[in-house]
Amino acid sequence: MTQSPGSAVPAFGSAAPTGPAASSPSSPSSPDVAGRVPLGRSRRVLRAVAVASCLPYLSLKAAWIAGSRIGIPRGSSLLEHPTTMAVANSVTVLMDAAVIVLALVLTRPWGLRAPAWLLAVPVWVATGLLAPIMAGFPLQLAARALGGGGGHRTAREPFLDEWVFGVVYTGFIVQGVALGTLFALYARDRWGQLWRGPVWELPVSVVGAAQRCTAVAAGVLALFPLTVHLLWACGATTGLSEGRVPERTGAFYALEAVYVLFLLAAVTGAGLLAFRRGRPLPVTVPLALAWVGSGAAACWGAWLSVAALTAVDDPADRATPLMLLTYAGQMITGFLVAAVAAHFLAERSATRRAA
Repeated sequence: MTQSPGSAVPAFGSAAPTGPAASSPSSPSSPDVAGRVPLGRSRRVLRAVAVASCLPYLSLKAAWIAGSRIGIPRGSSLLEHPTTMAVANSVTVLMDAAVIVLALVLTRPWGLRAPAWLLAVPVWVATGLLAPIMAGFPLQLAARALGGGGGHRTAREPFLDEWVFGVVYTGFIVQGVALGTLFALYARDRWGQLWRGPVWELPVSVVGAAQRCTAVAAGVLALFPLTVHLLWACGATTGLSEGRVPERTGAFYALEAVYVLFLLAAVTGAGLLAFRRGRPLPVTVPLALAWVGSGAAACWGAWLSVAALTAVDDPADRATPLMLLTYAGQMITGFLVAAVAAHFLAERSATRRAA
């Protein structure tokens, strides 16, 4: 988890929606004449919740950086590399602090003037890192309740006290809900015209050959990490490091199943957009699948790759070539699907402007 994930999306739009439908004064969420979206009580509450949910994690990390060992049991591997731990904690503090910045951008008038890519990229990363936690942690708790094991303690020494995971991951789930809702409201106000209507209404100009080829490449490449994660979720030990095999619990299987689901969501969303399948569906459905699925696949694939390449003391814990290939394939699939979604939004934005 997040223990602690120049044209990315260049044509989302440059400001608030335009046109009669977007500027109608009867719409409560439409920007006013100054280009500002009225900030209702619900958005203020969501902003406060997002900020407050960061405090437990930030406080815990700050304590560790300052030398505290709260929540870290004696014998934990975290104590073996204090310098690495301090650097990692500093990086993850900045990552979680970015949630506070995003909450402000999404709820302040000046946030509508932020460049689209500068906002979309960190929100996409936040979505990718938080979505598997939001789905996986409850499943891990359910697996533990059914006798599948906690999944956070190894067969050797405990990594962290159990309460730390409950506090941190609960905070992440609250962050994901609050920040996700704020971004959905912000995106509706600023770019809602880009995903109106059903899939069958999409003009041919927004689903070109390049988009189809990229979607096909993503689908083909996804087969490898999908297969491996599915095997691991079903209990196979193929390709796992020697140290990882005895540590598998119900929580491990639940998380592997989550990786499978998000990879499927990513390639499904890309396929629906590129080939205009599911024609009666609202455009928001394939876009949401591509956005969340690609973020989860790319960001967690990258995070797992970095973690796997980190030097470890025990040779049994070193990632195998199959593990590295699986994480890399997962990451590249996510980036390909993100490219499909970005191309779609750029083309539709250009079409809207031309019209």
